[in-house]
Amino acid sequence: MPDVQLVLRSTRVVTPEGMRAASVAVADGTVTAVLPHDAPVPDGAHPEDLGDDVLLPGLVDTHVHVNDPGRTEWEGFWTATRAAAAGGITTLVDMPLNSLPPTTTVGHLHVKRKTAADKAHIDVGFWGGALPGNVADLRPLHEAGVFGFKAFLSPSGVDEFPHLDDDHLARALREIASFGGLLIVHAEDPHQLAGAPQRGGPRYADFLASRPRRAEDSAIARLLGQARRFDARVHVLHLSSADALPLLAEAKADGVRVTVETCPHYLTLTAEEVPDGASEFKCCPPIREAANQDLLWQALADGTVDCVVTDHSPSTADLKTDDFATAWGGISGLQLSLPAVWTEARRRGHTLEDVVRWTATRTARLAGLEARKGAIAPGHDADFAVLAPDETFTVDPAALQHRNRVTAYAGRTLHGVVRSTWLRGERVMADGKFTAPKGRLLTRP
Repeated sequence: MPDVQLVLRSTRVVTPEGMRAASVAVADGTVTAVLPHDAPVPDGAHPEDLGDDVLLPGLVDTHVHVNDPGRTEWEGFWTATRAAAAGGITTLVDMPLNSLPPTTTVGHLHVKRKTAADKAHIDVGFWGGALPGNVADLRPLHEAGVFGFKAFLSPSGVDEFPHLDDDHLARALREIASFGGLLIVHAEDPHQLAGAPQRGGPRYADFLASRPRRAEDSAIARLLGQARRFDARVHVLHLSSADALPLLAEAKADGVRVTVETCPHYLTLTAEEVPDGASEFKCCPPIREAANQDLLWQALADGTVDCVVTDHSPSTADLKTDDFATAWGGISGLQLSLPAVWTEARRRGHTLEDVVRWTATRTARLAGLEARKGAIAPGHDADFAVLAPDETFTVDPAALQHRNRVTAYAGRTLHGVVRSTWLRGERVMADGKFTAPKGRLLTRP
């Protein structure tokens, strides 16, 4: 057993057994013990008393578009991982599209890893992409360490990442199931989208009508049918339609290997409050009505929805025009996801333990990282977020770390100030100041 080098002490530590007063011992970047609060500090160890601030496991965000290389003016590993660290996120998994090249071959994965190598302030892993023509690349990508494969069932918005029709979805799922991989899916039905009214212009109501719930519901039904056919493991990305929840609950009860995520913007923002022309609120699928949001929260509570991730999808400000039809669709949320979710969760009677389960424990499990990430427990990486849960702040875009400071949360007052973020026992962010990059590039265990 290596000598303990660091002890973090708090009256409120979120552990797998619940929140309690504790001292967390760290050696060589790993949690070695969770001890009573008043346990003596071993000789030679550095004590860090956090008082009543809450010690959380570092969050694991499995849905982030870093866009690097190729569209680095939209974001980049340096800025994205700083924003993540500022928000208490210590691990992210990068999506395969919006970068050039997309992560759809082993060669492209090597380009992505080389780009990220010296820029990551937190740990970074990578999803591969499933395209109509790259079935032969899926197993090599899996063996090279991607965490799974992203696919679209409707146009992605970028030409270099085409969507899968039913035949190509079946081919990809058959191959992925053959080696025990995971397919993560943007589930909207292109036929339903094509049949919806497409008016364009600044009215949010018109944009919402152009991405109806039935497009999600239909695509999810198709995906579940294929998952049953091949006994494949699938994951539904950024669920916004509550109408799909009964179908998903039934599939889970029937043994279909499906997990589901939603996002902070679906849980904290509503269609009724989106101003016309405010395309900082545009994402696909869209932010829906308050009644729909209530059902998403219920599904988180009962386990139909497994986890909450950001779907951080930034762009340059000029792409956020006041025409919802042509504006880039994506919400930047890395730095604000924890306080945004916590603000609404506490209002609805949920606890910080719930938030940790949705944003750290289950996301780590989704990526296969649960042995090292997502919990404060012996043997896990000493990745932590220190949160003052009762303090509030008003979102100022100028204080954000991501490259283009466009945010749907501007001016909102949120609960939960992230005091510091720790990666393998080293403080990488404190009070908005950052160390040099210390993140590692992760591969699938």
